[in-house]
Amino acid sequence: METIYAVLETILPFEFMQYAFMKNALIAIILVTPIFAILGTMIVNNKMAFFSDALGHSALTGIAIGMVLGISNMNLSMILFAIVFALLLNFVKNKISYGADTIISVFSSIAIALGLAMLAQSGNFNKYSSYLVGDILSINQGEILYLFFAFILVILFWYFMFNKLNVTSINSTLAKSRGINTKVIDNVFVVLIAIMVMISIRWIGILLINSLLILPAASSRNIAKNMRSYHLIAVIFSLFSGITGLVISYYWNIPTGPMIVLISGIIYFLTFGMKKIVKE
Repeated sequence: METIYAVLETILPFEFMQYAFMKNALIAIILVTPIFAILGTMIVNNKMAFFSDALGHSALTGIAIGMVLGISNMNLSMILFAIVFALLLNFVKNKISYGADTIISVFSSIAIALGLAMLAQSGNFNKYSSYLVGDILSINQGEILYLFFAFILVILFWYFMFNKLNVTSINSTLAKSRGINTKVIDNVFVVLIAIMVMISIRWIGILLINSLLILPAASSRNIAKNMRSYHLIAVIFSLFSGITGLVISYYWNIPTGPMIVLISGIIYFLTFGMKKIVKE
């Protein structure tokens, strides 16, 4: 880790790099923003923005259920609940005849209400209220290691499964004709989203995590001309927003998560204005 610190200090010779917590936050951003950008591209393509938002809202319920069951590791309880929540939501969504956004909203509302009620009843809401906005400056080296393994997991998934996932998202009938088990692909993808959201939610925040998934991908989609540029631009936008947001938040004394989202939002509107010019 000391070698990584030295490299970062050389690349970014700023005052804040003397602090270990800022170095840890920067490494975390370098790892998590590409993950969110990559996953976000397919979330945007599949019109799953509400889905990922509902997963974020389920975090409090995962914490509350973990407390009831005596699970000391809150990350584990959140991940386990999120996986069950994602699979159940995906199952119900595929069974209904009316709009998917309706059932997703139902699940999201119930999840956050149940979590808030259980935590308030047990007197522990204030203890976990920080999960609403997150604090990436609190991340430590052990947690960075989790993010590194998550980064590798997402890269491997994308390398081996992207073509199947892409065909499934474009035309599920065509995917089935090519022997692709669309239900398995879809379920694996939502489980991966659930895991990544829950791993990151302590540092990004329940209220902001969906924005970091959606905004870079949506911005890239405004100007990208093909799938390769779509992914590449999304990663660049996400990294830029993350690093710039961290730097500005340090000097302006603004929470890092909201600052990153604000920069991502500015980029979105800039690309929205540019999309006709770029694609002509």
